[in-house]
Amino acid sequence: MDISVTYSQTTVLTPLQAVIFDWAGTLVDFDSQAPTQIFVEAFASFGVKISLEQARGPMGLSKRRHIQALLQHPEVLPQWHARFGKAPGEDDVDALYARFMPLQIAKVGQYSAPIDGAVDLLAWLRGQGLKIGSCSGYPREVLDKLLPQAAAAGIAPDCVVAGDELPAGGRPGPFMALANVLALGITDVRACVKVDDTVPGIQEGRTAGMWCVGLTLSGNEVGLSEQECASLSEKDVQARVARAEKKLRDAGAHYVISSVKTLPPVLEQIAADLRNGLRP
Repeated sequence: MDISVTYSQTTVLTPLQAVIFDWAGTLVDFDSQAPTQIFVEAFASFGVKISLEQARGPMGLSKRRHIQALLQHPEVLPQWHARFGKAPGEDDVDALYARFMPLQIAKVGQYSAPIDGAVDLLAWLRGQGLKIGSCSGYPREVLDKLLPQAAAAGIAPDCVVAGDELPAGGRPGPFMALANVLALGITDVRACVKVDDTVPGIQEGRTAGMWCVGLTLSGNEVGLSEQECASLSEKDVQARVARAEKKLRDAGAHYVISSVKTLPPVLEQIAADLRNGLRP
């Protein structure tokens, strides 16, 4: 059950220092539609059919690693064999990535709308003196198209790390989250909260030593647009939410909520836990 949202200016968030967010499905793009749709289109251009559900499976990884994972899917690999007469290799990953990138760059702006509550949340966090970090599985070229439109709508973190710009790699490793720590001048990773809608994103935060909050309804693991949520029965929606919550908790999330709109009370609880000597 969601915790009711509050944006009290008297909330005490000491000793928290920063909140580090994912992008699609977390701050913008309810249901993380942009990357999902583009993976389907990119594979279709090679004569290989993947479903939206299959496309969502590796979400949170860098896009190149996402493609590698999709090519090994037990229902995708046989299609590739039948189509090309061989197992997919690195040259095929390169070709798919080259097809994916211009499609994603061209269309990411269509999915830049902030998730309900995100703009107010970021303003509230700044009012509380917290720094705002972010990282994404998106490559830098894609983020460079997304960021100006998101900023115009009120989403402008203090730091943005892309999935392809660190030599050490991306998720589920801790590297992008820790790059935020360095860029923001954070003195204790335990004073950071990672907020993400994907399993690799939660694993990223845990391996970085941070508190982790998983998101269900707005994100990839539930996989429903706002229109689809409205058209399904409450029972069906809640069944999807329950499955998503289990996956995110199994990945290591300390808390799981529906969207960033209900994050403030969780941050208040984490701050209280820190003051009481608890650690992530």
